[in-house]
Amino acid sequence: MNAIPGLELRGLSKHYGGKPVVDALSLTAAEGELLILVGPSGSGKSTALRMIAGLTESDSGDVLVAGRSVGKLPPSERDIAMVFQSYALFPHMTVAENLSFGMQARKVAPAHLAQRVREVAAVLGLAAMLDRYPRQLSGGERQRVALGRAMLREPKLFLLDEPLSNLDAQLRVQTRAEILRLHQRLQTTMVYVTHDQIEALSLGDRVGVLSEGRLEDIGTPETIYRRPRTLFVARFVGSPPMNTLHVQAAPPGHVQWLDTRLPVSAELAAQLGAAGRPLVLGVRPEHVCVQGSRWAQGQCAGDLIEASVEVAEYAGDQVFVELQVNSAGAAGATQTLTARVEPELGARRGQVLRLWFAPDAVHLFDAQTGLSLLHAPAWGGAAASTAPGVRGAT
Repeated sequence: MNAIPGLELRGLSKHYGGKPVVDALSLTAAEGELLILVGPSGSGKSTALRMIAGLTESDSGDVLVAGRSVGKLPPSERDIAMVFQSYALFPHMTVAENLSFGMQARKVAPAHLAQRVREVAAVLGLAAMLDRYPRQLSGGERQRVALGRAMLREPKLFLLDEPLSNLDAQLRVQTRAEILRLHQRLQTTMVYVTHDQIEALSLGDRVGVLSEGRLEDIGTPETIYRRPRTLFVARFVGSPPMNTLHVQAAPPGHVQWLDTRLPVSAELAAQLGAAGRPLVLGVRPEHVCVQGSRWAQGQCAGDLIEASVEVAEYAGDQVFVELQVNSAGAAGATQTLTARVEPELGARRGQVLRLWFAPDAVHLFDAQTGLSLLHAPAWGGAAASTAPGVRGAT
């Protein structure tokens, strides 16, 4: 017998001015799962969260929490707690009063409420701050108070709307770890919205990527990073982003890029289709193999590519170099890409490097539909352009 999901969305939609902001969104989160919804500004992630909470009315679709349909219920009856981007603390109340405010409205016995406040404060490291006011707290401490207020309700579902966006870089890392520890302790279903894809990869049990109100991809952080379903996901997830190069199929087992035939994996070779088929090749900076680098993977399986260093960005234990490749066969044709190298390589502006791509780390996407060849129908089969969420390469 299948377990009941902690959350299920069935065709959830919202339009403003005739334009879909959330477009037939369907997904499930397992009981106790931490699901991240990530996407750029305007992708519909916060609107989706507000529809789950009941703060924004949906045009169609349904929301189920622990198997119970709540799509027509008011927010107070959905058994959901939400933590907002702003802390929304009452400045004239102490930490203890802020924590207990929502539960006081439910007429919980004072002795039981005081005990629960002490328990939650202990979990969040707030026990010594119960008599302080929000102005006496750091940003991270205020965010913990907002989390604690939600915890006191003991809901079936937590919703977190970009809770770290107001924190500085160091506090973001600290509070991110606290949220992970909190989730591991509570084992309650959480849906966490962010625009920060690094945050999404580091926090989520699974990650759903949204674009223009549609679900582009969903899976474990590793799957989203290593086997993106669409070109949009490939470009959005990763920092620096994946290099994307316009190529053409050159079977057997190769694609043509500028003057170079590049080998691809056997898995991709089986999906290449006819010679000349327009494709987009994706390769992450860490999979651009630079000759002389100890990080280069394997041996070059084809011709080495010459590229000149335009920019070298030092990042502590690694350097990201922006490279320009010139084509001898097409006047003025150039292509830029980013590679990751170790600082000891000494890459500098104007230096010529020789490189190749690790065939097993190369991705290929249909140039028209934007769908990965590993997810697309067989070449010549049903059109992939009708697949939900697929965005083209242009």
